[in-house]
Amino acid sequence: MKVLMVSPEIAPLAKTGGLADAVGALARALVDLGSEVTLVMPAYRTVLENVSPLQETGIEVEVPIAGRSVRGVILRTRVGERLPAFLIRADSYFLRDGLYGNPQGDYADNAERFVFFCKATLELARRTAPWDVLHCHDWQTALVPVLRKVHGQLYSEIQETKALFTVHNLAHQGNFPFSVWDLLGLEMQYFTPRYLEFYGNINLLKGGILFADAMTTVSKKYASEIRTPEWGCGLDGVIRDREKDLYGILNGVDYQEWNPETDPDIKKKYQAKNLIGKKFCKKDLQEIYGLPDKASIPLVGVVSRLVDQKGLDILNEAVEDLMHLDLQLVILGAGDQRYQALLDGLPGRYPEKVGVRIGFDNALAHKIEAGADIFLMPSKFEPCGLNQMYSLKYGTIPVVRATGGLDDTIEDYNPLSASGNGFKFSGYSGPTLLEAVKRAITLYVNKPAWRRLMAGAMACDFSWEKSANEYLALYQKLIERGGPH
Repeated sequence: MKVLMVSPEIAPLAKTGGLADAVGALARALVDLGSEVTLVMPAYRTVLENVSPLQETGIEVEVPIAGRSVRGVILRTRVGERLPAFLIRADSYFLRDGLYGNPQGDYADNAERFVFFCKATLELARRTAPWDVLHCHDWQTALVPVLRKVHGQLYSEIQETKALFTVHNLAHQGNFPFSVWDLLGLEMQYFTPRYLEFYGNINLLKGGILFADAMTTVSKKYASEIRTPEWGCGLDGVIRDREKDLYGILNGVDYQEWNPETDPDIKKKYQAKNLIGKKFCKKDLQEIYGLPDKASIPLVGVVSRLVDQKGLDILNEAVEDLMHLDLQLVILGAGDQRYQALLDGLPGRYPEKVGVRIGFDNALAHKIEAGADIFLMPSKFEPCGLNQMYSLKYGTIPVVRATGGLDDTIEDYNPLSASGNGFKFSGYSGPTLLEAVKRAITLYVNKPAWRRLMAGAMACDFSWEKSANEYLALYQKLIERGGPH
């Protein structure tokens, strides 16, 4: 199986979030299962300055952009021993500090940057064919399946190649004004509601959904949610039209990085059979956040982007009531200014109960997973979510809202059968969040029951191998199906 994996970011080469982690880990898992995977990504400044070795391939591409010809140079590197990567270098587009923008916002020319990336990728794919599958991720790659299908003669070498498009978060769609249409190199017939037009704008993600041979999202529940008006972000009708080609495949966890038995960032390593180390991790976390050293009360952790999607509004609604419970709360995150300001004020009002760090700190995120007793994820929507799966491995019991991947991975605790691996709530409100936390705290007091819950949680396996096998089966299905969708 020869797979060309196309993404705007791939860990460890360049990363802004979970997309990079997911693509990098999936690619490695596919290689472990015997596939030939090659990565494709822009050669950002961070790549040129930090990735080694970088080699010239001798391949240059000329890409038409609105009547001009723009040149790209193809570099090559490796991720580990067995995972080659092509990097598309065009310094006027990618030699910048940020991948997609700066602190003031997105780059004004993002449409042009990623139209170039898609066209250069197709040219590269054509010249390095044959490929069995082009696997494209998120709106920045969405034009790859569109242009391959529309300009079939131009890319004849990859017409038999199957195009799979993965949507990691439907809320990010690559919407641009009609004024940039000339960049795409498409006839006007494709600027209609049937194709890429979306309320007067261009919607690149819509193109990827329509023109790929199949589409995946990062959990089964999210795949069903995005067919509804509530969570379809305006594209639910388009997705329903293609639902026979829609698959939900859960992201996996990289247990080489997230494992309390081997984690170098935590105070003391531990495992399910010997949890002594977790007590040291809790004490360390309380110390870092300036909270009293209290072993007996539950410590609740939050690691999150501070945005509406992550349920910060209902956490804020519930926070006064939470403070009346016998618990401590530690928060790590950055995002919307209003949430940062709200949370930043809490430790002053509740110095014995709340610690807040604004920003992102990977080592501290590991310490929270290891040191907390409970991990809170009250997301409004969550395509997959990874922290709830990390938490299970660390014996830190998740309290989550039943949406997307959170619903797929967390089974609500049943006190009668003592089954489940966490606590779930459905309604999106402060009171429903509060009720779920109360249920968790009630069980926490029952130490034998809580230890059994921890042991069950730590035994859960969300490794990438299972997910990669599902992708392999889907690749095979597409190849055997043959012909256009």
